[in-house]
Amino acid sequence: MLPAPAASADAGARGADIPPANRPRRDAPLTPAASSAPDGLDEALRPVTQWHAATGGERIARTRLRLSGMHCAACAGLIETTLQARRGVHAAQVNASTQTLLLDWSPADVPFEELRQSLRAAGYDLAPDLAGPARELRRREHRQAVWRLFVASFLMMQVMMLAWPSYVAAPGEMAPDQAALLRWGQWVLTLPVMLLAAGPFFQAAASQLRQRRIGMDVPVALGLAVAFVAGSGATLDPDGLFGHEVYFDSITMFVAFLLGARYLELRARHRAAQALEQAAGELPERVERQKPDGSVETVPVAQLAPGDLVRVSAGQRIPADATVDAGAGAVDESLLTGESRPVAKAPGDEVLAGSLNLQGVLMLRVRQVGEQTRLAGIRQLMTQAFQDRPATLRMADRVAGWFLAAVLVVAGLAALAWQLIDPSRAVAVAVSVLIVTCPCALSLAAPAAWVAAAGTLARRGLLLSRLDAIETLADIDVVVLDKTGTLTDPSPRPRRQWPDTLDADARSAALALAGASHHPLARSLARALESELDARPPSSPAKQWVIEEFSGRGLEALADDGRRWRLGAPRWALTHFEPQERRTGVADAQVVLACDGIARAAWQFDEALRDDARPAVSAWRERGLEVHLLSGDAPERVAAIADQVGPVRWRGGASPEDKLAHVAALQACGHRVLMIGDGINDAPVLARAQVSVAMGQGADLAKSRADALLVSDRLGAITTALGLARRTRQVARQNLAWSALYNAACVPMALVGWLPPWAAGLGMATSSLLVVANAARLGRDTTFRR
Repeated sequence: MLPAPAASADAGARGADIPPANRPRRDAPLTPAASSAPDGLDEALRPVTQWHAATGGERIARTRLRLSGMHCAACAGLIETTLQARRGVHAAQVNASTQTLLLDWSPADVPFEELRQSLRAAGYDLAPDLAGPARELRRREHRQAVWRLFVASFLMMQVMMLAWPSYVAAPGEMAPDQAALLRWGQWVLTLPVMLLAAGPFFQAAASQLRQRRIGMDVPVALGLAVAFVAGSGATLDPDGLFGHEVYFDSITMFVAFLLGARYLELRARHRAAQALEQAAGELPERVERQKPDGSVETVPVAQLAPGDLVRVSAGQRIPADATVDAGAGAVDESLLTGESRPVAKAPGDEVLAGSLNLQGVLMLRVRQVGEQTRLAGIRQLMTQAFQDRPATLRMADRVAGWFLAAVLVVAGLAALAWQLIDPSRAVAVAVSVLIVTCPCALSLAAPAAWVAAAGTLARRGLLLSRLDAIETLADIDVVVLDKTGTLTDPSPRPRRQWPDTLDADARSAALALAGASHHPLARSLARALESELDARPPSSPAKQWVIEEFSGRGLEALADDGRRWRLGAPRWALTHFEPQERRTGVADAQVVLACDGIARAAWQFDEALRDDARPAVSAWRERGLEVHLLSGDAPERVAAIADQVGPVRWRGGASPEDKLAHVAALQACGHRVLMIGDGINDAPVLARAQVSVAMGQGADLAKSRADALLVSDRLGAITTALGLARRTRQVARQNLAWSALYNAACVPMALVGWLPPWAAGLGMATSSLLVVANAARLGRDTTFRR
């Protein structure tokens, strides 16, 4: 049994990340966009827009958008700066890894098309972050990338054929007019490469310089421009200032290599985006709704409302969170819960929006629609996680910015030095330095690893709300667990009720109070009370009560007649313990209904371990982690569960304040704590722990205080996350080490003239591909044992 901790509640707290002023606030209350929203919002943006109140009461739209045309992390800052310079834009946050934008703006002040045109002028494009528009944007981006790569590759081969004679001809073997003709032929073929294939490099570099930023396109564009100008000068006047050397073969080869690498990166990003869309599921566009007269009409999903009766045939996706009203079938919920096997559904069972009906015809009574569904919560969590820019990534962006400035200085100094040593090679050396030192691999090193890991965890039913959690998970040495609904089955059944038959007042009060809570025992009690009724419960004054929930204790409501009803822990609900109540075992019950402090009903529940609880705890202990069980339940029941799950340290009768103090004491001793709870009653301790995981039971997932949500309800996913976190750290460090080694080896070679421009381009493209390929292994691994 765990001793009560003595450390103060604020010892060892995890510092809250305070977002910069230009970041959208995540704690602002959000509501879905509706017809009452301010004028100016395009209809196509409503499904991806929510509203929140800014300082002064103004309502601001928060819109999720998909970007195209990005090539590096520096593009994110450029897009943010471009948008924030427009009137009506309050904040813009870009995630370079997933090419998504979270925009806070006032549609009434600035049209969306105006923002889009400003980005298009900088070489980018955007569309609503929906499956259809996002797919069209990816298709257009892919078509443009293929066309540019074809132009560069085809013309590169032609240029190489024209350049080959100058490499193999002996001195004096080629006539001057022949050499001039070959140079002019190369110039003509290189011109489309510079204007069409390499156009985005120059466009992005110009935008970056206008914003007074140095992005990764700046050294690339500068190197290409210097090489082309020098080659053009040598073509016009071989005996002039620029000498007789031309670099058209190096230019075309470099552009082809770089576009090839970026095309492969583009394919990898598109596959990741498709996987995330699949993980979040999709809704059908239209659905069959039954009218009150029994006829059926086909309506858009957006017109559904709670209480509607819809018909879903085999092979169709379920349009909303609903309850099976009639029919039986099997539903594939793998995209939402991670459950790989079909789940049988019968009348009374709940189904989730986005899941797939595999067999049978289901008549469904709609419960939640739109942004209130679990699917919408999952999408919002995924958006939040991938919009987050961890401290490690922000540091890498800053390092890359300073590195680029240093690259320009080094290239200039190298050109000056070679102007004194061998003027004919000065341009080639400067171009090679500019190209080979472009820190594309450095900026991709960590983001590629984090995004690949987060995608893997999402497919296994663990959704992250912040990417930093992956990094912190690698250092965890203590796991703290809640009992009810976390280690135990989330659907316990009432085993004993006192009295055997409830009067109407007690039943109505218990049903109203239990139905207002997300606690597993309250939900189980509400289901049991509803199942005892032959028909739907009639309307009752209790339904109109204002109910308050006290964390870790229970629920309370004040009736119209002044009576105070409580449902919850006996020590809190009861203020009077009569001898008769003690004999009936009310004081030993898990849940008690009391009116003015006097017991009116009591229940005990059968609690069983989750199927994977014992293997999961065993796996954590094998990793060297301490496992602590904290619960507000009676110590004897906590001890019984602890004995079943294995040798763990436990404490019963713990209030939320006790749990918070216990975690604080562990942190004060230098431990790094992973807290797993239900996300509601354990909100303070979830916020306190270094990493927190909430069990994904409930529709309003996005309001959880946790760093991750376990929507699959399988504790084994946390075991996978612990191993994956360590593996992700290794991959990120490998990527960073490779980037540093690449620059340390190639920069000196370029400075001494051993690395021609075409080889520098090949090296830069190869380094970026290696980083992306190394990170992609995180998405393919199936086991993580280290």
